[in-house]
Amino acid sequence: QVQLVESGGGLVQPGGSLRLSCAASGFTFSTTAMRWYRQAPGKERELVATITSPIRFTNYGDSVKGRFTISRDNAKNTVYLQMNLLKPEDTAVYYCNARAGSDSRTDYWGQGTQVTVSS
Repeated sequence: QVQLVESGGGLVQPGGSLRLSCAASGFTFSTTAMRWYRQAPGKERELVATITSPIRFTNYGDSVKGRFTISRDNAKNTVYLQMNLLKPEDTAVYYCNARAGSDSRTDYWGQGTQVTVSS
C-alpha cells in the first residue's frame, strides 16, 4: 500500500540543475520524515537529505550541502530535491525513502530515478 514514485532524473551537464520529485501514498505523509538517498555503481548507498514535518527541519550530507535543497508539499504528498551546481560525482540513482508502516519502523523505497552528470 505504501508507494513512493520518483521522477525528474535525466542527463545534465556539469554545473547544471535538476529537480527530483517523489510522490508518496499509503501513509500519513504530513507527519512522516522523508529522505533522499543515492547510489552510484560500485559505491554504498548514501544519505543525501532529510526533511521532517510539520516543522521543516532539514539535514544534508556533506557532499551536497550548499548545492542541494530538499523541500516538501504536504498538500500534494510530494517531496522534492532541487539539485544545483551538479558535478559528475553526483551521478547516481536517486531514491526516495520513508519510514512508515503500522509502527513507523519499516523502510520504504521508491524505484529510483537515474541522474547522470556529464558533458
